[in-house]
Amino acid sequence: MNLSGLGLGYVLLRQWVPAGMCLAATAALLVLVLPADVDGTSGWLVVGYAVLLVLAALDGARRGLRARRPLPVRPYLAVMLGVVLLAVPAGGVVVYRGAQHEAVEKMLLGRLAEADRVVARAKERSFAAGEADYRAALGGYRELVDEHGESRAAKLVPDRLDAYYKAVSAPYGQGEHCAAVRPLKYLRTVPGRIDKAVLGKLAGWPDRPLAVSLYECGMRGLGVASASGGELGELMRTFPDSEQAGKVEPGIRARIVDRTKALSGSDPCPVTEELRKIGTTADGLPGAAATTLRNDANGAVESGVWSCGLDQFRDRRFSAARTTMADFAATYKESGNAARARTIAIAAEIAAERPAAGDRLPPTGTPGGDRMPVVVSNDAPTATVILYTGPITGSVTIPGCAGCTAYPSKQAASGKACKDGRKSYPKGRLLLPAGTYHLLYKAADNGRKNNSAYGQRIQAGYTYTGCSYETRGRLQLPGTDVSDVR
Repeated sequence: MNLSGLGLGYVLLRQWVPAGMCLAATAALLVLVLPADVDGTSGWLVVGYAVLLVLAALDGARRGLRARRPLPVRPYLAVMLGVVLLAVPAGGVVVYRGAQHEAVEKMLLGRLAEADRVVARAKERSFAAGEADYRAALGGYRELVDEHGESRAAKLVPDRLDAYYKAVSAPYGQGEHCAAVRPLKYLRTVPGRIDKAVLGKLAGWPDRPLAVSLYECGMRGLGVASASGGELGELMRTFPDSEQAGKVEPGIRARIVDRTKALSGSDPCPVTEELRKIGTTADGLPGAAATTLRNDANGAVESGVWSCGLDQFRDRRFSAARTTMADFAATYKESGNAARARTIAIAAEIAAERPAAGDRLPPTGTPGGDRMPVVVSNDAPTATVILYTGPITGSVTIPGCAGCTAYPSKQAASGKACKDGRKSYPKGRLLLPAGTYHLLYKAADNGRKNNSAYGQRIQAGYTYTGCSYETRGRLQLPGTDVSDVR
């Protein structure tokens, strides 16, 4: 009866002090271990209490054998009652274990609720801002299923993961395909972090949404973003057999056709840049599609550069037109428009200094009739380039004059430039049909010197001579002598 922890053996013997000590020890134990918590109670405390009960039982046996007073109950009844009362400590252990288990369950449910709150907080922000929270919440879910798989909280994790996937992929549900790419790619990594049996159908769910998002985002950025391949290349490499991958090549080809038609519009230059970026994207695609689409895009870009240069010239953006047409002639040497591009580039460069030269495009044909000689001597120490446009357009380069120097001023050069008979001045010779010309004199070293532009009327039956010289970094053309050769 003393093993019950209530000191009832002492009560039968009317030993009130040890009975009170047993009750006090049991009461102290209850105070220390209740309420049950997750960590349980100290093993040493339980062992100590058990030792106390054994000692109380042994002491009760000793006292009972020596007792001279009759017991209040029959001995066999006392034995039966003691056996029954052993259920008190045994039942207490069972109840305590149950209470401790419930405490653990509540603690795990609290962890689950905390992970849910982290997901809800992350959902209110962009994926980039909330990614750390998403990873932390997933770690919480994984710990529950890995370490406490039989708990009530672990059995709720699959439903929570469904909500988790919806939260992470929210941009896809809202049709924001470019914003959805990164979170969907993250979701494809989740099966490597948590048991696929727990994920179920969620394990493979992100594949199709990601393929759709890569296609939609790639097509939306086609002609805008210039990253090689971009999302479309990633789509074809990651999901080569998907429906979306099969739409890439015809989609890009249709866009090239559409943008090519737009070259005939009012502003072909931005369209040309779009086509150039489409070609860059096509170049990054895997397989034979890259070559085919790149060739289509390159052909469209050639047409676009030509249209852009013409549009810039007509809009009197002469510096831009000169650059565009010079690049065209250098890039597309085999093009039937290469020679014409060079003449337009010359006219545009002259027009940048002398706008009247850009009133009309250089003529495409060559006029017949006589051509008058124009001979220009170079009294400058640097080579001089003469650009001209009129009935015909072209350029000539005159070597620099060895031993010649720049004149301090235009007045100092008057009557002296190209007049020193002791020097052999390099000469440039032009044969020009009659008409009005615009000429630009510039240094051949590409612009260290300031340019000089002039207008000149060439009349039939005359020969023309001129002289270029330099004054403090500027090329000058003091005038043209005319001789009647008729």
